[in-house]
Amino acid sequence: MEQLFQEELGRSPASVAVDRGARLLAGVLASDDPVGVSDLARSTGLPKSTVSRLLGVLERHGLVSQDGPRGPLRPGPAILSYARRGLHERDVVALAQPSLEALAQASGETINLAVPGAGGVEHLAQVEGRHFLGAGQWVGRRVELHCTAVGKVFLAAGVATLPGGDLPRRGPATITDRGALERELRLVRGAGYATAVDELEAGLAAIAAPVRAGAEGVVVAALAVSGPTLRLGLAEITRLAPLLTLEAARLGARLGHTQTGEHAA
Repeated sequence: MEQLFQEELGRSPASVAVDRGARLLAGVLASDDPVGVSDLARSTGLPKSTVSRLLGVLERHGLVSQDGPRGPLRPGPAILSYARRGLHERDVVALAQPSLEALAQASGETINLAVPGAGGVEHLAQVEGRHFLGAGQWVGRRVELHCTAVGKVFLAAGVATLPGGDLPRRGPATITDRGALERELRLVRGAGYATAVDELEAGLAAIAAPVRAGAEGVVVAALAVSGPTLRLGLAEITRLAPLLTLEAARLGARLGHTQTGEHAA
């Protein structure tokens, strides 16, 4: 620690803060597993209070994510989104097209490909259904995590985290209690897909499944079917769920993932 302080002598406070933040971020990225605040403090030689304060700044900008108020840290959605974008984004949109079209044909509804972003869920591609009454244009729009099927997929997989504070109510059935949402996410992990009915807005229903890539099966995207609740009710969601998860697995296989049966959303 003495050497660290000697190195920082004569430098501006802003320069020191940037350097310390960069070392903390590098420590999180270098770890194969989520890393604790105390471990980061030891490895960087910084006081724990300083580490906590700087990590709070990094988390606000989506560079790291913390599992609970005192939990370990992992790379945040901004880092993951950038890594996916550099590695997959062009390819995943092209490779997803057969699955998007197959699901549109089978369901008649709007089909989307989405990825987690720093501020929620971003939609990359869409195929329209055959109905005049649809779910609208989603590409280029960002939606929240807690009240959408795609958002629940990413939360359940641990590739996105909720911001602090209250969960806003967006529709009549929005889950605003964090405990209830965590119970919902356990169901999502067990089922392998997520649903959201009247949660983003009244009259809108959606079902989404995770898309995994590479040998480790990291969730990099989600396929979703959305439409009005008058057509996309429980019976139709039940019918579409196996088709959706099958197409998500097929897209994952195109991205280098071999489905083992152990992975769920």
